Amino acid sequence: MTSRPPFHLAFPVHDLAAARAFYGGLLGCPEGRHSETWVDFDFFGHQIVAHLDPARVASVHTSPVDGDHVPVPHFGAVLPMAEWEKMATKLTDAGAEFVIEPKVRFRGEVGEQATMFFLDPSGNALEIKAMADPAKLFAPDQAP
Repeated sequence: MTSRPPFHLAFPVHDLAAARAFYGGLLGCPEGRHSETWVDFDFFGHQIVAHLDPARVASVHTSPVDGDHVPVPHFGAVLPMAEWEKMATKLTDAGAEFVIEPKVRFRGEVGEQATMFFLDPSGNALEIKAMADPAKLFAPDQAP
């Protein structure tokens, strides 16, 4: 994979303290700038900004993928496999409630990946994954 510029994502949360505990504490994302109504985090090299919306009511829909009900919308990160395994262990040990438990899907296919889905305290869905072959992150299912 080539190095790409970081992305920026702003999203609503109902409680900034809970967002700080989740993103900063549990996920280990360093906090950046902040105000009384928002806080940004270094999300694995990308900038995400939690904006306070006290009336936030999460509405997660799902889409069928490989036999699972994947929450949509969701965001996340693609980590190296060793980091993914450490994160899966950290979340499991912390008693995280998974929407989709850590597992490998598309086994033996071009898109083979380790994946897990969970919600933040405001109901925003996240996916953390790792590719069996990182060079195939953007590969089509079938070679031309």
